Amino acid sequence: MKIKELFSIAATTLLSGLLLAIIVFTTYTERAEAQTNTAADHKELIASRQTSPAKVYFTTDISSAGLIAVYNALGKKPDNASITSGKVAVKITTGEPPNSNYLKPELIRDLVRSVNGTLVESNTAYGGRRASTALHKQVAKDHGYTAIANVDILDENGSISLPVQGGTRLKENFVGSHFINYNYYIVLSHFKGHTMAGLGGAIKNISIGIASSEGKSWIHTGGRSKSGISGDQNAFLDSMAEAGKAVVDRLNGNILYINVMNRLSIDCDCNGNPAEPDMHDIGILSSLDPVALDQACVDLVYTAPDGRSLIQRMESRNGIRAINHGAEIGLGSKTYELVRLNG
Repeated sequence: MKIKELFSIAATTLLSGLLLAIIVFTTYTERAEAQTNTAADHKELIASRQTSPAKVYFTTDISSAGLIAVYNALGKKPDNASITSGKVAVKITTGEPPNSNYLKPELIRDLVRSVNGTLVESNTAYGGRRASTALHKQVAKDHGYTAIANVDILDENGSISLPVQGGTRLKENFVGSHFINYNYYIVLSHFKGHTMAGLGGAIKNISIGIASSEGKSWIHTGGRSKSGISGDQNAFLDSMAEAGKAVVDRLNGNILYINVMNRLSIDCDCNGNPAEPDMHDIGILSSLDPVALDQACVDLVYTAPDGRSLIQRMESRNGIRAINHGAEIGLGSKTYELVRLNG
């Protein structure tokens, strides 16, 4: 082969290598820019949720009228189209039989009917009387819920995956497939203690509460398994906040939160025979920010003269961690303004 031909081949090979390097570099740069933009967008979303103190509305009137008062105070409601078409979900906890402290139908009936709401729940991951859809619907009937509205078990037909942005434990969250059938969610929670989480309020209701049966296990195990409820405590608490954020991000503002602080047992409504409360009822609170709402409830327990047992339960399980992590990842803000609606 002549020297001229060798030179030509070498030059062509060098040029091809340079072109490939340019293509790889350009592709890498484009991907890096896309990742940077995604991260920037996420940081902007977090900032938008933490710009000013969230308003938390509070009444000591634990009645149907009090519930509607804190709802109206938010100044935000489902749109008429969603109400007319039955696309408003009211997330409750149906309560484990026989003696759990679930919110009574007569307390929530007027609010639910005012929005033409469907009561929604998901099956449990620990057995009991709400582990299957058929049994769960019977419990809903026995507890009086089917008498005031339609009841939908969100994971009756399995799960769907929602992406988790900004999480440290989870990349995805599993909720019931019926979750996407609704345009707006009113998250109606009974605030109380919890055997595993320390406390249960809005964050628990949008995470464990909306998660499918396998999604509950996913959260409990910190994203390690779709069965069982055993795992690292801190991973569980962080995962609750992250799963809740996946739900909130998907709904894009079409959600509000109400916590009822009555029957303040150290045990949750998944316990069919909870400890009898040893502190007084406090009231009903509402907010557009689940982190602020749960933080306000915790603060009211700490300032109550008889909150010692519930405080001990929350602290023994490090329950505040889920609230703190929620603030860290942009689920909401711990800074709030408490607006009292009555004396």
